[in-house]
Amino acid sequence: MTAGWSEARRVLCVRLDALGDILMTTPAIRALKESATGRRVTLLTSPSGAAIASLVPEIDDAMVYEAPWMKATPPRQDSRHEQAIIERLRESRFDAAAIFTVYSQNPLPAALLCHLAGIPRRLAHCRENPYQLLTDWVPETEPAAIVRHEVQRQLDLVGAVGCRTSNPGMSLRVDPAASQRVSRMLSRAGVAAGSRFVVVHPGASAPSRRYPARGFAAAARSLALDLDCRVVLTGSEGEVPLVEEIRGAMGAPSLSLAGRLLLPELVALIDLAPLLVSNNTGPAHIAAAVGTPVVDLYALTNPQHTPWRVRSRVLFHDVPCRYCYKSTCPAGHHECLTRVPPSAIVEAARELLESDAQAEPAAMPPMLASRPPPALLPMDSLRGGHA
Repeated sequence: MTAGWSEARRVLCVRLDALGDILMTTPAIRALKESATGRRVTLLTSPSGAAIASLVPEIDDAMVYEAPWMKATPPRQDSRHEQAIIERLRESRFDAAAIFTVYSQNPLPAALLCHLAGIPRRLAHCRENPYQLLTDWVPETEPAAIVRHEVQRQLDLVGAVGCRTSNPGMSLRVDPAASQRVSRMLSRAGVAAGSRFVVVHPGASAPSRRYPARGFAAAARSLALDLDCRVVLTGSEGEVPLVEEIRGAMGAPSLSLAGRLLLPELVALIDLAPLLVSNNTGPAHIAAAVGTPVVDLYALTNPQHTPWRVRSRVLFHDVPCRYCYKSTCPAGHHECLTRVPPSAIVEAARELLESDAQAEPAAMPPMLASRPPPALLPMDSLRGGHA
């Protein structure tokens, strides 16, 4: 293991985005945890990240921080939050920090935060020379030279300092009490234990990642009438109108749990379900983490977030404008999703429900590659040079 990391007992993991990003980082967190006896891992994350962190066994503690360089953070007028989190990090006396980002994010604001907090070892991918902000710099080669799955990207990052795991699966604990509560909800609605039902999650935070409601309604109708599945729809409280629109248009019985589930209950529901049909959003990654097959309606905003190591079908229509990295379709047509017919969803569901064999996607996003990860650069020899 790289010098300084083998002795690190208190490690800070910085992952400031959403639930699915946290889950895709859990194999790397496991690698950090397993690489030294008695190591304690704390996650610095967003509110939604902290909500899922309590269900990840490898995470000992979580600190909530809404970073001003993250898109979802509400505007604020001063730096009191930054001063407070720096002080809290300093008081925690971390030995090392691993900063996890997608390749379109800049790690340097988080690196500066950790530097100001006095954390002696700081690891991240970075496109430009970070000089003193990172002690362990893995040069950013994505997307020009390679695009890896997000899970593999973060495993490669911690692997650069010698932290590895024999288990690359995502980590998520299903709460037994939540599972019992969900089972009772389903039973009261006439969904008996062991019966065939499909969870449909039609929402997503970004409009560019939302399959049309009319398409969900048509697919849900066929799931109910042609495949004889009970359809259970989920969503946040704010997505209740979307769910009700779909239920009203599908012309078949369904159950809505939108706005009714706490996060541990959503995890338990997906764990109990034979199948999830979802946009590419948090529940799709929950399904991958608990091993539930998933039909993933995959908007081509970016290529590296497909379901990880789970039976799945990834559905999309290839378009010249793929990998736009936008929250709203910049071309205005949204054809990477709108041209996926509901019948394709139903056929994918049928294959996953009726076969225990590994079901490969009809086509995977074409940019993903498998090449050797970039090497860690020795910072001491680079600080006097140029990027």
